[in-house]
Amino acid sequence: MDFLKNNAAEEARCQTAMTVKMASIAVYALGFFLAMVLCNFVHFLLRPVSQPRIISEAMVGMFLSNIPGIRKALDDAETQRTLNYIVDAIMMCHMFVMGLEIDPNIFQHLHLPETKVAYSGVLATFVLGNFLIPPLKMSSDVMVNVGLCLVLSGTASPLLTRIITDLKIGKSDIGRFVVAAGVHADVVSTLLISLGFIVFDPTHKFQTRDARSVVKMLTSLMFQTVVASRAARVVMDWVNHENPEGKSMKGSHLVIAIAFVVLVCTISPYLAMFNKVLSAFLAGLFMPREGRISKMMISKVNYIFTTIFYPLFFLWVWTTAELSKFGAHRWQTWVNVVCLFLITTFGKVVGSLVSGIMLGFNWPESVAIGLLLNTKGHFQVFLAVYGPSSNVIPGPLGLSVVFMTFLTIVYTPLVVAKIIGWARKRSPTRKMALQWLNASDGLRILLCLRGKQNLSCAINFIEISRGTVDPGITIYLADMIELTDRVAATVTTNQGGVDAVTITDPEVIRMRDEINSSVQDYISSECSDGITVKQMMALSTLNSMHQDVCILAEDLRAHMVVMPFHKNRTPDGRLDTGNSGFRHVNRKVLRHAPCSVGILVDRGLGDITVSKTSICLNAAVIFIGGKDDREALSYVGRVARHSGVKLTVIRFLLEAGEDSVASRINKAKAESSEHQEEMKLDDECFAQFYDRHVASGRVAYREKYLVNSSQTYSTLRSLEGQYELFIVGRGGRVNSVLTVGMNDWEECPELGLIGDILSSSDYSIATSVLIIQQHSVKGKLDGLQEGFSIM
Repeated sequence: MDFLKNNAAEEARCQTAMTVKMASIAVYALGFFLAMVLCNFVHFLLRPVSQPRIISEAMVGMFLSNIPGIRKALDDAETQRTLNYIVDAIMMCHMFVMGLEIDPNIFQHLHLPETKVAYSGVLATFVLGNFLIPPLKMSSDVMVNVGLCLVLSGTASPLLTRIITDLKIGKSDIGRFVVAAGVHADVVSTLLISLGFIVFDPTHKFQTRDARSVVKMLTSLMFQTVVASRAARVVMDWVNHENPEGKSMKGSHLVIAIAFVVLVCTISPYLAMFNKVLSAFLAGLFMPREGRISKMMISKVNYIFTTIFYPLFFLWVWTTAELSKFGAHRWQTWVNVVCLFLITTFGKVVGSLVSGIMLGFNWPESVAIGLLLNTKGHFQVFLAVYGPSSNVIPGPLGLSVVFMTFLTIVYTPLVVAKIIGWARKRSPTRKMALQWLNASDGLRILLCLRGKQNLSCAINFIEISRGTVDPGITIYLADMIELTDRVAATVTTNQGGVDAVTITDPEVIRMRDEINSSVQDYISSECSDGITVKQMMALSTLNSMHQDVCILAEDLRAHMVVMPFHKNRTPDGRLDTGNSGFRHVNRKVLRHAPCSVGILVDRGLGDITVSKTSICLNAAVIFIGGKDDREALSYVGRVARHSGVKLTVIRFLLEAGEDSVASRINKAKAESSEHQEEMKLDDECFAQFYDRHVASGRVAYREKYLVNSSQTYSTLRSLEGQYELFIVGRGGRVNSVLTVGMNDWEECPELGLIGDILSSSDYSIATSVLIIQQHSVKGKLDGLQEGFSIM
């Protein structure tokens, strides 16, 4: 009987324990679900003030951790232990992916400006912290203060990158600079923390480890690094080879890859008791980041963490960190938080200012860079909470670092807004395009030359673009001179005058004199009234030549920049392979120019003698639709006034009666408001041109009714040999069925679909092409291009 009673009592206890455990799991799951839902809701509420998602996650975590039912369930020892395991896994994956995204050859770029700014900020913050933190008496342990200074010196590069991207400045020069500098600061601070862990034992009050333990850790880390950099490449390359892009990933191969990653990350913790979170970072840093499997791990982990695990992370933060011991009622506690914030902020700003002065940056940009590099994130919060829970640092100090971390995040939208404000002040306030040019204003064109080979074509371009005598046209003829070592040795700085520098290189002087002489001969002719030509110079390396061109265009308030095609005409009339450096210059000018841009492909235009007494040039403009075609049509309005040019406008229209698949697709797309608005603008622009030039008989007009892009291509081929000059828009068309799919055989995308076909090597060798792109200030930043430049 006693045995049966004891057995029944044991079963009752087991059932009660199981009931309690199931209730704890239910409350835990409810808290987890509420965390995800509330994070999305709070993030939606904070969106008008552009606060990052981490702020909403922290707020929701604090709120849920103080709900009695959830708090009681999370305070259970077993639940807390499970939560600690989950957070450890989260941080290991977070640090592994962070390391995987970083180039392991990062320290080979120490000469870059981003590196100098990052390291000066880390150094200034570390030194300043070691001077100012001890008087605050947050901790009596010197090594704790040193470790705290290392944490303050760091930058949360993943969070900073996400903030920069979400606030739409990731494509700007300062956005790219801050992201690169943040990665450098993050790597060096994390490596210093890793080095400190090797030398000092945080679990024993930062006592210096014995030589045997240090050697053991270093040896295990070296072995782990070799496995990560060598053996991992073999495994990853095999998985990538067996699972190419476009093919579904085999489950067994995915398991092998993940298992190998886990094995590499646990080598040093298993062999030498090295910290598992830091080990994951070092393993990811030296693993190959190319290939499908690495990209998949980065994308999947980042997505899952953002949507699921980061809310759980902050639930752990506020559950583990005991707010009751923070001392929020004491003013000294908040003084410590503010002092930590001021130390890290002042250190980063001073470091950025000093390095910025040495690099020639403006001080407002240097301050903004320092403020953004001050961003702390998940790793700093993890260290601040993990320290007190492991009895490494006092609890109030850890919570002070947590609150300081959030202070470094909340102001980032204000800094970015200030940067955007600076960029708007320096950007054009109106569209510098021919379509919007007032009839009473003279046309200003920046015409760029690469050398004498572009001169005859440029003079004919000036001639056909002259328009009426009043208000006339101003041509700024810019000689693009590559700054080579030979040319740089002959550059002297002027104290005043038009050009800031003078070049004494004999070849450059001879070239500029010949260009100037030919232009003056043209200007002094009896038929060049209303034309003003001013010679300019763009002296720079090919990497930054586009900046000089764009600055010239902005300073001169030019309506259009005309660039020569990167390929030159050979004696047999064909085009050579061209200069790839100038091709990149053209592409960058198309992207960054503060006005409309034209690319002039010379295949005989310079050989023609354009005269006003007789027709000597047959030109055609092809109009399909879109803003670039409208800009081309606006330019053609000036060409139409030249008596020596026979101009034809060819409009490509979609066959209305055709009941093909392409026609049905186009009808469906035409129902969109954007397409209807573009068609309306096309019709209005073309109607104005028709009334001014076609109706009077000055310009010929042809229509081509087409069904698809195949007929567009064949029609363009049928025009071969009929005209010496084509003028076309680069693109900017909305859902045009007449050009869809034509980019599959593009040779030079910078010329656009139509321009690329007309300029191709198998087209007429006697046909020149002018491709025009209309300036647009409309972007995702309310009138500011995403790729703006302020540095």
